[in-house]
Amino acid sequence: MDISPCDIPGVRLLRPAVHPDRRGFFKEVSRNDECAAAGLPDGFRQVNMSYSKPRVLRGLHFQIEHPQAKLVSVAHGEIFDVVVDCRHGSPAFGKWAAFRLSAERGEELFVPAGLAHGFQVVGDEPAAVVYQCDDYYRPGDEGGLHWASPALAIPWPVAAPVLSDKDAALPPFSPDLRFPRFR
Repeated sequence: MDISPCDIPGVRLLRPAVHPDRRGFFKEVSRNDECAAAGLPDGFRQVNMSYSKPRVLRGLHFQIEHPQAKLVSVAHGEIFDVVVDCRHGSPAFGKWAAFRLSAERGEELFVPAGLAHGFQVVGDEPAAVVYQCDDYYRPGDEGGLHWASPALAIPWPVAAPVLSDKDAALPPFSPDLRFPRFR
């Protein structure tokens, strides 16, 4: 597995070996030993999956008191995946990074605790996204940023995304927002 650092501290792009054949492909989604050797969590407590139709945008979300690190992979389709550093004191605070992840290519993204995360489905197929989290989800501990925050100016590939009412009402990025607590 190739694990590459990114511009935001702690974010890693993982490229596991994908073994295609006439039936499709096989890949190891994660290996605790390889994650631990790269300084990533060597065990996850909760695994979530979302299924989203074309043009859907989910995010940008974070947890405030119990931030979660996530290993994100795509089981079907393709997404434009975005992280925003919300860690006060980080040299990358307020910066974002984007990655195209697809089931076919097999890339995965490690998102450290304290970052906002979101994605948009690209192409004509739905996307199934799997999140391995290092802590449990706690209802009521959510925070988030509006996907079209002027201060971030993220160039989302689909101009008129499909959003939940909750995501449409998220506040724009501002250094004065309540962000995740550092662990």
